[in-house]
Amino acid sequence: MTTWHDWQRSWDRQQEWYLPDREERFRVMLDLVEAVAGPAPRVLDLACGTGSISARLLARLPGAVSVGVDVDPALLAIARGHFAHEPRLTLVTADLNDPGWAKLLPDGGAFDAVLTSTALHWLGSDALVRLYGDLAGLVRPGGLFVNADHMPQPDTPLLNAADRARQHARRERERAEGVLDWAAWWRAGGDNRAVAEAVAARFAIHGDHADGESHPAEWHTARLVGAGFREAGVAWRSVSDALVAAVR
Repeated sequence: MTTWHDWQRSWDRQQEWYLPDREERFRVMLDLVEAVAGPAPRVLDLACGTGSISARLLARLPGAVSVGVDVDPALLAIARGHFAHEPRLTLVTADLNDPGWAKLLPDGGAFDAVLTSTALHWLGSDALVRLYGDLAGLVRPGGLFVNADHMPQPDTPLLNAADRARQHARRERERAEGVLDWAAWWRAGGDNRAVAEAVAARFAIHGDHADGESHPAEWHTARLVGAGFREAGVAWRSVSDALVAAVR
């Protein structure tokens, strides 16, 4: 990888190795944003990483503006490089485990939508419930929160096992074709002068990747309603992942 655009594309491909329907999830997410908030929403891209959601949001809705929040210095370095000339995106360094994280946001709350993907399972259950309460105060009345993440259903063990076997076979084929998995992608970053320092800082914060804490979709919908959202439901689902949407 020689440019920030290359790093952005490489991150997306590595994520697709784990989530082959990733673009479909993004499409459903943005369909909901457009339906609820119209063509010019103010969006919070939560745990934004390299800005994958914001990139698709701004391409689809030119009138949108986005605030991306993350704590990972390597992914934020890629995002800042890739979006260096994009005035519609503001990037903020903040740790969602810190109860005061929202104070770092520009112009306070009143977001039309808060979007996040494959990130909140990194938080412990107590921290996530607290975060859902924070978000209820940041989304305007009638606004939207969407969380796409690992949300396996414990009552379908046969389907879960079949899906794991299918995904494993696909990943092995793609790995043989040269697609980087999580560990290989970070090794490549550590060996590249452009991002090596930020990658080292990232591992000082997070350590090695962990699977985190995953819950069924219904766990999330119940806690979002308990946090102050008027309604919450499943807008998309695969065997192991789901997209939960809540209206404030």
